[in-house]
Amino acid sequence: MKDVNPLLASEQRPKLLDQLRRCIRDKHYSLRTERVYVYWARWYIRFHGMRHPAEMGAAEIHAFLSFLANERKVSVSTHHQALCALLFLYKNVLQIELPWLDQVTRPVKPVRKPTVLTRQEIERVFARLEGVYLLIAQLLYGTGMRLMECAQLRIKDVDFQRREITVRQGKGGKDRLTMLPLSLVQPLREQAARARQCYDDDRLHKRNGVMLPGALERKYPSAGTQWGWFWVFPSGHESLDPRTGIVRRHHIYEQGIQRAIKRAVLAAQLTKSASTHTLRHSFATHLLEAGYDIRTVQELLGHSDVSTTMIYAHVLNKGGHGVTSPIDHVDSSRWEDINRSGGVAMQAHG
Repeated sequence: MKDVNPLLASEQRPKLLDQLRRCIRDKHYSLRTERVYVYWARWYIRFHGMRHPAEMGAAEIHAFLSFLANERKVSVSTHHQALCALLFLYKNVLQIELPWLDQVTRPVKPVRKPTVLTRQEIERVFARLEGVYLLIAQLLYGTGMRLMECAQLRIKDVDFQRREITVRQGKGGKDRLTMLPLSLVQPLREQAARARQCYDDDRLHKRNGVMLPGALERKYPSAGTQWGWFWVFPSGHESLDPRTGIVRRHHIYEQGIQRAIKRAVLAAQLTKSASTHTLRHSFATHLLEAGYDIRTVQELLGHSDVSTTMIYAHVLNKGGHGVTSPIDHVDSSRWEDINRSGGVAMQAHG
């Protein structure tokens, strides 16, 4: 057996970032996670002068994270995201033991109350939306779905008879059921009819079928061309699948939805900073205000742990922890006398 030239072996070996992408796909992580992890790995390498991560360790990770926190002033969630990406790189791609892992400072995310819109504020936002963006916003608020869960909704997952929507591969890869609001049945039927026109046009021109999850596309090659797998909210044009390189029709662009709702919030002149996820927060909060138990809300939201759902329990306590201010016990009929006497005292003091 001939000896292998180590130089040629290194040239044949995939580049580090390509190895990272493959490892992420092996674990069935989302495309968004893949892009984020590759982004942080690339920045980490460039930050240290293009040194290979195998030559670096705890000190270099500390330096990079310190730069992000102090010079770039990134948020705690961004800081934690960068750390997770680097730990994934070392553990799963480089397969390097990390005895110094406990020494890496993990940022603690501060507990914050979710932004919640009142029903009147939501109506004002809806009044500034139209077409498919209005329907998506109504679904986000009416069902509690996340943005990508709604954008990736397929025809087969909407049951008009039972008025149910099946959310496939939600956060954590879990499926769940949520309601189809009665008021949205007809608008969603009309949207499905528009999607059918798009589907028929694709079949007429023999375009590639839609993307299928996991290995289904290999097991059932024709399933992507079936009506049930088609998007409820298809894109208006074809685009390149970044993983397979196939040109096909994808679902509606999620950033287009975000921009439309952000514009509507600004046009409604709300003082709160609201986004697509705020509609999900409002859904949960308004259900609890209506008297539904927190376990039901947990299942509708798809939370694994009820403690996650407990962030919405603030609605059960009005004011500060449900405490009534002592000033509210003062006889309101005496306010005018109190204010008048206070005014007189001020004038005398002056």
